[in-house]
Amino acid sequence: MRVELFDFDLPPERIALRPARPRDAARMLVVEGATSHFRDATVRDLPGLLSRGDVLVFNDTRVIPAQLEGRRGEAKIGATLHKRIDLRRWQAFVKNAKRLREGDLVEFPAGVTATAEARAADGSWTLTFHGEEPVELLLERAGQMPLPPYIAGKRPTDEQDKSDYQTIFAEKDGAVAAPTASLHFTPELLGTLDEAGIKRETLTLHVGAGTFLPVKADDTQDHVMHAEWGRIEPETAERLNRARRDGNRIIAVGTTSLRLLESAADDKRVIHPFDGDTAIFITPGYRFKGVDGLMTNFHLPKSTLFMLVSALMGRERMLDVYAHAIRNEYRFYSYGDSSLLLP
Repeated sequence: MRVELFDFDLPPERIALRPARPRDAARMLVVEGATSHFRDATVRDLPGLLSRGDVLVFNDTRVIPAQLEGRRGEAKIGATLHKRIDLRRWQAFVKNAKRLREGDLVEFPAGVTATAEARAADGSWTLTFHGEEPVELLLERAGQMPLPPYIAGKRPTDEQDKSDYQTIFAEKDGAVAAPTASLHFTPELLGTLDEAGIKRETLTLHVGAGTFLPVKADDTQDHVMHAEWGRIEPETAERLNRARRDGNRIIAVGTTSLRLLESAADDKRVIHPFDGDTAIFITPGYRFKGVDGLMTNFHLPKSTLFMLVSALMGRERMLDVYAHAIRNEYRFYSYGDSSLLLP
């Protein structure tokens, strides 16, 4: 499909630079089926919008301070880690990459150093970090939270982002972008969901910086997704399949959870355990096998994530949804408001 079909006009003032306070006070646009009217709600209304026995699936990845500013000699080098290769090597997108050669030493703050090992076909670099300490500890010393470019371009990262850009489910280090749909959840909301009989499960998908890369191709079939590592435990897959057999819905909280569930599901809608990379790219025409609905924030024009929600609900339907959200001053992107999409 032509990428331009997924374009829309978004006023810059609709981009949220800070999350709602408290988190579950964010607005939520409810979209059911192909023809019903949209409903304006809040995230706190979620328990009343779902049915007893429905299962919310969250991503328990934790964002690491993967944004690094360093030097190769006199040249400034910026690196955003986006995928772990092994204990000491990470794939990274590099600013000022033309000043980097294979074998160069890059010096970051706090005594952290890495060697530029190899450049990939997509322009990213493999960085090998030196020393005995785990790379995560090195990043805690030298790195910054990797805010999305549409926020970082408008204000600097600060101390508040260290907590604002983590979900309450964050446990497993490895993401360089937050699963932002889960940012809306609070202990109070989880308690209300429990009382309503809404179940929840977690999986792990370490979100990579590739999620923010623009689609440069003119046609969706020419766009290449970056791989991300994920895991669904066997016990989790078993419980999800049992819930579906019992007639309950599986609602992914965030496109990251959805993409891993779809990667793990077969054509009979059975979700299997998963441990490995996924580069799934979902566009209109895709047949969903792992989920029955999605809770997600509002995404960029012409992005792979807007293509995904268009596949779930229909492209024209989602263009109408986003037009309604813009007219009614919903807040967009990572720190913005939410939507509940139930096809």
